[in-house]
Amino acid sequence: QHSCTYALKVENLSLGSLTIMRHKKFNGDEIKLLETLLCSLIYPLKNATLYKQALKMAYTDPLTQTNNRTAFDNSLSREIQLANRNSRPLSIIFFDIDHFKNINDTYGHECGDIALSTVANCIKEALRDSDIVFRYGGEEFVILLSDTNLNGAKVIAERIRQQIENHRLAYNMEVL
Repeated sequence: QHSCTYALKVENLSLGSLTIMRHKKFNGDEIKLLETLLCSLIYPLKNATLYKQALKMAYTDPLTQTNNRTAFDNSLSREIQLANRNSRPLSIIFFDIDHFKNINDTYGHECGDIALSTVANCIKEALRDSDIVFRYGGEEFVILLSDTNLNGAKVIAERIRQQIENHRLAYNMEVL
């Protein structure tokens, strides 16, 4: 087998690599054609990559790295349609962080941001791969649980609660 590998890079942006293989060796004209085609591909690939990054940023809360409210609105209608079409249960958990204002007022917004990120990580650790977590606003979070009935949602909610309860947050050499 013969192969040609190209690092796809444009303006210091790495777009990955491409390996083309076949049983017989590429001749010079074929390699020139491949490279010409790659030159035509690189900018559309760059644009697609940047577009994907922009979409991710538009639907991701930068602080908690969870989906944001816009993503929730889009996902909710899709998940409801899927649940109805497949006659499967769908559960939603809404919750907020108790006494969060006290954290911000007592320790400052930087500590509040750390608390929000920590809670988001606790949630993610307690969820299944199929579950979707969103920062709904402020200290409020929403979780979509496809194919999950009320009892299953209660189990997951309790797992999240315990995960958060068992986590200790340290800030400025103080355990909160």
